[in-house]
Amino acid sequence: MNHKIFKHLIIFILIYFSNLSCVRKAPVFGENGMVVSTSWHASQVGIDILKEGGNAVDAAVGVGFALAVTSSSNGNIGGGGFMVTRFSSGKTFTLDYREMAPAMAERNMYLDENGDIIKGKSRSTHFASGVPGSVDGLLKAWKDHGSGNISIERLLRPSINLAKNGFDLSDYEAERFNKNKERLSKHAETKRIFTRNDRKWKAGDIFYQSDLAETLERIVKNGRDGFYKGKTADLIVEEMKNVGGWITHKDLENYKSLYRDPIEGSFQNYDILSMGPPSSGGILLIHMLNMFDEIMNKSESLSIDLSYNSIDYIHILTEIERRAYADRAEHLADADFWDVPEGMLLSKDYARERVSSIDLSKATLSSDISHGNSYIDQSEETTHYSIVDKEGNAVSVTTTINSGYGNGITITGAGFLMNNEMDDFSSKPGEPNMFGLLGNEANAIEPKKRPLSSMTPTIVLKDGQPFLILGTPGGSTIITTVLQNLLNVVIHGMDIREAVSSPRVHSQWMPDMLFHEQRGLSKRLIKRLSARGHEVKLRGNIGEANGIMIDDQGFWGGPDSRGENTAIGY
Repeated sequence: MNHKIFKHLIIFILIYFSNLSCVRKAPVFGENGMVVSTSWHASQVGIDILKEGGNAVDAAVGVGFALAVTSSSNGNIGGGGFMVTRFSSGKTFTLDYREMAPAMAERNMYLDENGDIIKGKSRSTHFASGVPGSVDGLLKAWKDHGSGNISIERLLRPSINLAKNGFDLSDYEAERFNKNKERLSKHAETKRIFTRNDRKWKAGDIFYQSDLAETLERIVKNGRDGFYKGKTADLIVEEMKNVGGWITHKDLENYKSLYRDPIEGSFQNYDILSMGPPSSGGILLIHMLNMFDEIMNKSESLSIDLSYNSIDYIHILTEIERRAYADRAEHLADADFWDVPEGMLLSKDYARERVSSIDLSKATLSSDISHGNSYIDQSEETTHYSIVDKEGNAVSVTTTINSGYGNGITITGAGFLMNNEMDDFSSKPGEPNMFGLLGNEANAIEPKKRPLSSMTPTIVLKDGQPFLILGTPGGSTIITTVLQNLLNVVIHGMDIREAVSSPRVHSQWMPDMLFHEQRGLSKRLIKRLSARGHEVKLRGNIGEANGIMIDDQGFWGGPDSRGENTAIGY
């Protein structure tokens, strides 16, 4: 064999098995608690709180504030999120601290005089920001459901120290800053904090955020009012005066996080607990599981193979997903402003009706389900963390500022980036948002309304007790990622680390396309899927999940191998 060919073959084999080893690493074990997040520093903050007598909610709040410091592109106090909690006593709560449209918002605000979308206005300007909800939501969860053993000072002090004294950047974080330098240079304050004029960031550099530390100190001193009133509120309002007062003191004072009814369902003797509107995640997850259950019940009589990544399995997933996302576009929105047909969408009868149109031998054209538009590939900078404490109390949190680094605008003097969640509304019926998701009248812009989200923090119960804690970032791919993580454990028998790290696929009705990750589908399988009528397209990572599995031995942490996710147990 030619020496060069042999050398390249050896390199290929080493890379291939190196990639496999990433997927096949064992889950992290803990007997007394587990925290899995996108940041080592944040996971450690959570574990320390658990060790000191805090419960899972205390730890979730501490991790949330730590991520605002150590994971700038997605951790936040300038954004919002959802928290799903199931206590070992059986008590549950789901908390909505999604951003809210300011009072100035109006339905056609992103359209020009011709009715066309003004490019970038809903994504990269001050007008892209909704009123932030994270601080209100995290403090409400701690006050109402914390252990009572952990003070607000103890919750936030680690995050304040990380901001004030700095923390060492990893290769991953340094590279994210460098890759986004152009975006981070468009706003003067963002440029000052996040970029360097003369050189690139590198691993080991210490990243300081003194203004953010002072903002967090005001929250310690004054609680919720330390953000929504006083100096921080003044700084937010002053920044928004640059565009005529987009967010006002009254908008900030009026913001409230809300407890929502959980979305509940069942699948193969497991019970599912997830987030309801304005998240579309819980409803669509259970809707898709109901459809998959219908197919499973008929799999033997239909002679179909539902083993992991078989052609039938991928085909069925795609057909189910496109039907669910078509329903999302038409029916889902903030339930305070729209009559969401939850009963229909969660009904097994409706699932049976939806799968009846699936042809097992060929793809259904999305245009035969409904209409749509083109896919836009954007950064999907949400983050998810999962926590369980020694009592078995489980918390699943997904939080975001929408795209990477939100709208790129840092509140001058306060040190945090603002979200661009207004893009998650339907700027114009039938037009896609940055993730290619379509929306109609249900998700139109209105003052004080919360934009529809795909975030899907989820807890799966086995014999009435928490078994899986699941969630992921990923924009429009969030719901399909959680679906596949769940199926990987329940149907395919994977451990939690393998389940969240295995290759995934994604379809969302429009565009009429089946997306897959590198090394996810073989060339032969892609060819066979194409023969069934699927347009198969390679894309980057699909989600970046962080999960926990609970059994009689203890807690098993599953950090997704796609990023620098870290599981820490004790």
